[in-house]
Amino acid sequence: MMIVIYPADFTFNLNLILPMTNKLAGKAALVTGASKGIGAAIAKALAAEGAAVVVNYSSSKDAADKVVAGIAAKGGKAAAIKANLAKPGEIAHLFDAAAEAFGTIDILVNNAGIYEVTPIGSITETAFHKHFDLNVLGLILASQEAVKRFGPEGGTIVNISSVVAQVTPPGVSVYSATKGAVDSLTRAFARELAGRKIRVNSVNPGLIATEGTHAVGFVAGPEDAVSPLGPVGKPEEIASVVVFLASDESRWLNGQNLTATGQLL
Repeated sequence: MMIVIYPADFTFNLNLILPMTNKLAGKAALVTGASKGIGAAIAKALAAEGAAVVVNYSSSKDAADKVVAGIAAKGGKAAAIKANLAKPGEIAHLFDAAAEAFGTIDILVNNAGIYEVTPIGSITETAFHKHFDLNVLGLILASQEAVKRFGPEGGTIVNISSVVAQVTPPGVSVYSATKGAVDSLTRAFARELAGRKIRVNSVNPGLIATEGTHAVGFVAGPEDAVSPLGPVGKPEEIASVVVFLASDESRWLNGQNLTATGQLL
């Protein structure tokens, strides 16, 4: 056995010993609703694995610019592009701008969404369309644009759904219905697009501590508290699952709704 003795002042360079995997190097990703919360965490995680990332936002320009700046500070590539996914006319512009920034898009993460507490007595036509126009129709139209623009080698679509599609807590029935639709669309699109080398999967998070869940009172205490939907997680927990689904490591997964709640439900 050979024993190596290093000088007392020697320090290891872990970057040389354990290099970054860069599992998404050379790829370009578009993350909708990526200025904060889960979307921002996803954008940062994809960039950390080598992808050039489009940080889509609807109104929070400063927040989106901050996400881009954070990615750039770590040597990554990112661009903030404004588009409201609830307005069909803005979706083609988003993809045109993404193509101008980074060329062909390889990965689409459909994260943009809205949720409001709407008990049955409060459900209105306006509330219904507010949820479905963004959470469902916006996802469909964004996926259509991505499919048009994916190259001959195919691409990957990751939809951000929710565990409420199965658990269906009271007071958020319209939101739960949109996520049930997302799960169905994920499976249907996966079957339809498999022959074009396009994989479609979804991540179904439990309760995650974000600006949004704090604002509506879903998360009021410590981020490690436990809710009826399981432990309260952090956006990074979901981002790591998205990176897996976006990479070739998940090449044998298609049409899957992956529940990410931190426990069995």
